[in-house]
Amino acid sequence: MRWRQFFTPIKAFNVGEAREYIAGRNPEDVTILDVRQPKEYRKGHLPGAKLIPLPELGDRFHEVDPNKPAIVY
Repeated sequence: MRWRQFFTPIKAFNVGEAREYIAGRNPEDVTILDVRQPKEYRKGHLPGAKLIPLPELGDRFHEVDPNKPAIVY
């Protein structure tokens, strides 16, 4: 699946840039989407991150608000 097609335009962030982007916004105004596997998510994830494993993203994309910017990791 070409998941990037769902997140246009795309901008790559490094960790510091992502941290700064998130810190400058109300948590309800940005989606933090974790596309790793549940085991990885349980080991640790960003506060407020929504887990949708990458293989499930195509079927669950309706769960992502298209009107909010998303950080996907």
